[in-house]
Amino acid sequence: MKAFVKFAGWTLVALLVVAVALFLIVRRGDLNYADLRAKYSTPADRYMDLPGDVHLRYRDQGNAKAPVTLVLVHGFAASLADWEPWVQRLGGHYRIISLDLPGHGLTLAPPGYHTNTDGFADIVAEVTARLGVKRFVVVGNSMGGGVAWDLALRHPSRLDGLVLVDAVGPPPPGQAKEPGSGPIVFQLLRYPIFRGILSQIDLSPLVSQGLKSAFVDPRLVTPALAARYADFSRAPGHRSILLGLQSGERMGPQAMIARLGTIKTPTLVMAGEADHVIPFANGQELARAIHGSTFIAYPGVGHVPMEQIPDQSASDLDGWLKDKVAPKT
Repeated sequence: MKAFVKFAGWTLVALLVVAVALFLIVRRGDLNYADLRAKYSTPADRYMDLPGDVHLRYRDQGNAKAPVTLVLVHGFAASLADWEPWVQRLGGHYRIISLDLPGHGLTLAPPGYHTNTDGFADIVAEVTARLGVKRFVVVGNSMGGGVAWDLALRHPSRLDGLVLVDAVGPPPPGQAKEPGSGPIVFQLLRYPIFRGILSQIDLSPLVSQGLKSAFVDPRLVTPALAARYADFSRAPGHRSILLGLQSGERMGPQAMIARLGTIKTPTLVMAGEADHVIPFANGQELARAIHGSTFIAYPGVGHVPMEQIPDQSASDLDGWLKDKVAPKT
């Protein structure tokens, strides 16, 4: 018996040593911001200093004289680069503003920075006001969709339209999302112990898996795309903000439906039927909750139709804008 206990003890120690060694091997610190900016910035990039020591990257592109301005808000761990396929296709007809939220892309925030979708919505309102944009159509993907409809609730007088692309929303009654569904990285982020580990390690393998789940077609997840997501996650302070967003309180489905039901802004909901990040049924429920909204479904398409099917999705948005928004300007 003593021999067994001794053997078990040494086995536990060995496993602990291996675990620590593996952690040290995969542990990665923050990347240098100047290096990231040199690698990923473009001539279109602009920067704005906001209250709270936020140094925000944005782009103001397209037709500066257009009567309709689009403001594009990316999803969790993404960046303004995700919208470039739409900018290329719609820029001739609309002024298009995109931005990196704090904790994302090349936007910098100070140590200890904490925020939520309310804070993000206020940032969008602040940036557009500083750029002299009194009214606009806000477009949000995934988490950015939550920011967009939160903006419609907090600043309704600023909006001509609301576009939600595979956006966060309420699950259908009795069909709450299964705990084991979705990309592995999002499953791990539900647990504090894993959030602590993920804040210290190289997330590249998990990022690649999550992107393949989002895009559906793995051929679209190029090494350059995966590297950009992984690099931005390691920008100074980003991992802390990203993990903080995952640990905040969640609004209950009924409370969310009740709030969404008060939105009066003309709304377009776009959803991929093969979305493995936010179930397609959630998009349907989102459209039902916002009275009078237009719903477009995309068979075989995943979480990012603006990147997976840019021609079709941009054309659909353009058609809706001309029908619902342009006549009122």
